[in-house]
Amino acid sequence: MNRNNSFTSEVRVVLVGIGYIGSEIAKLLLRKKGVKIVGAVDPSPEKFGKDLGDVIGAGEKIGVLVQKDINDLNVNADIAIHATTSFLNEAYPQIVELIKHSFNVISTCEELSYPYIVNENIAKAIDELAKKYKVTVLGSGINPGFLMDTLVITLTGVCQEIRRIVVERIVDASKRRPSFQRKIGVGLSVKEFNEKVSKGEIVGHVGLKQSIAMVADSIGIKLSRIVEEPIKPVIAEEKIESGFTIVKPGFVAGVTQKAHGLLNEQQFITLIFKAYAGAAWECDLIYIDGVPTINERITPCIHGDIGTAAIIVNLIPRVISASPGLKTMKDIQALSAVLGDMRLLIGRKPS
Repeated sequence: MNRNNSFTSEVRVVLVGIGYIGSEIAKLLLRKKGVKIVGAVDPSPEKFGKDLGDVIGAGEKIGVLVQKDINDLNVNADIAIHATTSFLNEAYPQIVELIKHSFNVISTCEELSYPYIVNENIAKAIDELAKKYKVTVLGSGINPGFLMDTLVITLTGVCQEIRRIVVERIVDASKRRPSFQRKIGVGLSVKEFNEKVSKGEIVGHVGLKQSIAMVADSIGIKLSRIVEEPIKPVIAEEKIESGFTIVKPGFVAGVTQKAHGLLNEQQFITLIFKAYAGAAWECDLIYIDGVPTINERITPCIHGDIGTAAIIVNLIPRVISASPGLKTMKDIQALSAVLGDMRLLIGRKPS
């Protein structure tokens, strides 16, 4: 694996998972300099065997056929972009296969963003295997991966003292894709919503606990525990046109979720996630009660799909340049956009 600044050929990328996010990542990669998609995997019958360009709607063929399984790949690559699941136990066997192919891995799996609080044994196994094969594995995205953790960690850098951290993200779900709206129960009755939550068919946002743990670990705080409140529906007060369905008054417009990192049983880090059709004010808010106090506001909120594709692609040179093993965003060199030739950033040391 090339881990210095001698990249002369294009950075070779394999895509695993060509759903909506995987497709957005692929489209962005096709616009970048110094990078080439050399392989793709997706088990969906309507995708495998087809040219990747046709699958993602690129408007032209790119000469890469989608394979059904990771083991069907017969290519040399520098890194794999993994976008198949939110859950660590489902991602784990796929990550293992990618490591055994000697690919560095960036995954959108939310629980992989800080897997130690999900399953420490799996996290340790990934770390050991990655070091054995001399590759790097990282879970990231817009959230978890940036808005509620990495950006917060960066802002704490100017603080002498911190008494409490509160982060809130409000998303107008009517502007998001139908699959996202279904994920948060837009248009359901309250009874239907509660039934789907109890069956695990609606999970809302995954990653609040991971973000809290990452922030606490980064600033050197040992929390008493992390408490995640039950997911709650946001009820429409009037008819809402969601772009996917019509939400009637009294029906579910989306979700609200909260999680707390407790220090000495007092709330020290609180994360609030709200995604519902008709949200009047989209924003990302970070409040740090400290010295100095920080009140950061981004309006409208950063678009999750656009931001995720950007972060994953922009991370490629950082991950290739990182030391082998399982990493989290707190371990990675400060992130920035990659506007020029990606190869020029491989192996670069911070100046």
